[in-house]
Amino acid sequence: MNSLHDISRRYQKLPCLRSPGWFHLNLGDESIYGRRISQLAIGNNVMLNVVTDVRNFPLESFGRYFEAVSAFVINNKTACIYGVGVIVLTTCSYTLLRDIRKRIFVWVSSKSDKIRDEKKYEQFRLKLVAPLKSIVSHDPALRKEKNIRILEIGVGCGDNLKHYPDGAHLVLVDPNPHFKQHFTKKLTGNLKINPEDIIVSKGEDMDVVPSESVDAVVVSLVLCSVTDVSKVLRQVKRVLVPGGKFLFMEHVHEWDTKTYRARRIIQSLLTVTRIWPFLFEGCILNRDPLPLIRAAGFSQVKAEYLYAPILCTVFKVGSPHVIGEATK
Repeated sequence: MNSLHDISRRYQKLPCLRSPGWFHLNLGDESIYGRRISQLAIGNNVMLNVVTDVRNFPLESFGRYFEAVSAFVINNKTACIYGVGVIVLTTCSYTLLRDIRKRIFVWVSSKSDKIRDEKKYEQFRLKLVAPLKSIVSHDPALRKEKNIRILEIGVGCGDNLKHYPDGAHLVLVDPNPHFKQHFTKKLTGNLKINPEDIIVSKGEDMDVVPSESVDAVVVSLVLCSVTDVSKVLRQVKRVLVPGGKFLFMEHVHEWDTKTYRARRIIQSLLTVTRIWPFLFEGCILNRDPLPLIRAAGFSQVKAEYLYAPILCTVFKVGSPHVIGEATK
């Protein structure tokens, strides 16, 4: 039986295979960084794995993938056409459309006040930030000014900014750069807050924030969409000063299975089918971060489950919330 290398040499003159495409093919059972992969059976001997996250791939290794494409072509012309179609669609969905999806998510987030009773939801935000009033900064200069330093992960449109104490120093982290136009307007209109830094990064990767440098970390409707909740919590503990507060408000998996069993099932279906995560930037409806927060090693965790005042029926799947605080 000819090896893939021998086969590829026989077909290296094919026009469609002369130039490396901007997609990533991977032979073997592992996908890059654990991303989900789609498998296409090619004949009886070759399995082609198409990695659906194409943001990171080694161009220098393309020769190996070229062999796979060559084998793909010679085994079955129909399979070749189908496979190339899958590759093109996958590439468009996860690269060309990625930026558009981010922009759409920003637009939807900016209209979120239309799907809920905003006056009642403001009470949720006030409950979230209430502990900030009692915090005394560990920074001598800020303590002298009676100010504190706050890090907000996933600042989004900046809905929490107006509730922060006067004079607070802010470090803002968000992986979506298109939110900046929204929260900068609110920062400009609130001269009592001092923004120190704006970092475009995931919460898991905010290594640029110095250790033990902030008095409080705030997250709201963020942990539902992060890739690794535990890693985010480790970052939170790292940047907090001793005795610092971690304040969180998240929508969670329905806990009342007796009364709202249908909602719990719908949350799981929308998540497992990847419909909701695709539409809302990775949002996981059937996730509850509270057990992970309790297990993260904070000295004290206080939290309560509440139902948010969601008006739109479609979005009532996100009504179950948890609000709490954890002390380092």
